[in-house]
Amino acid sequence: MPKLIQLDVKQTLFRMAFPMLVGTITMNAYNLADTMYVAQLGTLPLAAMGFTFPVVMFFTLVASGVGTGITALSSNAFGREDRDAAANIVTHGVCLITLLSVVLAVCGYLSIAPIFNMLGADQQTLPFIRSYMNTWYFGAVFMALPMMGNGILIALGDSKSASRFMALGAIVNIILDPIFIFGWFGLPTLGILGAALATVIAQAISSCWLFYLLTIKYPLITIRQPNFENLTNSWKKIASFAIPTSLTMMLMPISGGVITALISQHGVAAVAGVSAASRMEMFAFVIPMALGMSLTPFVSQNYGGKRIDRIIEAKKYATLFALGYGIFIAFVFFVGAPYLAKLFTNDPEVTAIFVLYVRTISFGYGMMEVHRYCGFFLTGMNRPIYTTLLTLIRVLGLLLPLSLLGSTYWGVAGIFTGRLITDLLSGSIGLIWVGLFLKSRLQTKQ
Repeated sequence: MPKLIQLDVKQTLFRMAFPMLVGTITMNAYNLADTMYVAQLGTLPLAAMGFTFPVVMFFTLVASGVGTGITALSSNAFGREDRDAAANIVTHGVCLITLLSVVLAVCGYLSIAPIFNMLGADQQTLPFIRSYMNTWYFGAVFMALPMMGNGILIALGDSKSASRFMALGAIVNIILDPIFIFGWFGLPTLGILGAALATVIAQAISSCWLFYLLTIKYPLITIRQPNFENLTNSWKKIASFAIPTSLTMMLMPISGGVITALISQHGVAAVAGVSAASRMEMFAFVIPMALGMSLTPFVSQNYGGKRIDRIIEAKKYATLFALGYGIFIAFVFFVGAPYLAKLFTNDPEVTAIFVLYVRTISFGYGMMEVHRYCGFFLTGMNRPIYTTLLTLIRVLGLLLPLSLLGSTYWGVAGIFTGRLITDLLSGSIGLIWVGLFLKSRLQTKQ
């Protein structure tokens, strides 16, 4: 029987989270290294990398949605002690994510020019974009598979392996980047193409290790005569998670673009200050993100095992952690805001915006994580559509209207206050929603 429905709840959650913290920190270093090395090539290659971001992000969101479905369904099967069902979902999920990756890669390859022209790329940057994306699309399947495998390994109670194979790809990428980009050790100088090649090779190595884990150590990928009825049934189940999950994740960058447009109305300094502060606050979310990555498989497995009591206990610990960490980081950021700003700028106007942003919004970080955790709980209990609705309430019902109202009457400070109120209210709504759902499931069980 899987450990996630047996061992002490608090110890299980944090034992799962700690290895994931190493993985998430390494992944952040992965992206930072790519940007730093490409920046040394000049403005055009760096701009080309910027243009590739939304396309890569779209692919990532689709793959993450499919991965969430595979994780939730396989975890649920583990909780029911139905290993055959879990193996079916994982095997069919690998087929689905491979097929999707190939289709999206071929479509992307054939439409590089029109898509990136639509995004605003000019004839100077397009050759760099094409050089990067041609290689990236070639290895697209290797980008998708690790997103799927990560959750499955956590569901198996092996978060150490999940963290290690995440870290492996990042480390290999960081090593290969300068070798390929700058032509070290007698290799040809590949420039931005080298960055893409390093990423593909690193992710391919991670994918090979993943296949070893899922075929040898945990035999969940099975090779047998295909049953197309079972295959399509599995795909339908995965899609019931993948579609709402992907839509939920897509709402965040879309809303971010709208908020950026609002901020831009208040001057270049406002945009610069918020951009710098946003990059810094990403590191504030690394620690709670590690716990969040563990919640969906934990909840799914216990939901499959009908251990509603353990899910309620996990909700209590996760909420207390999010709020406690939120209070701590808000205090650190409030005191340290002027000093943190100096890491990014010496401009007094930009510094003032940076400090105002950090000192206002950081007091909602705790409840923002609570809202995020509530989405993981709902997805883990086979209600991904509820997670989408919860996010719609946050983005369309609160964040955008309050930001627009704040911008109109109180300027950039009003936008920040709108975000703070959104985080506080959406976290509260999430807690009530999950609490009522768990109460109804507990009553049904009794």
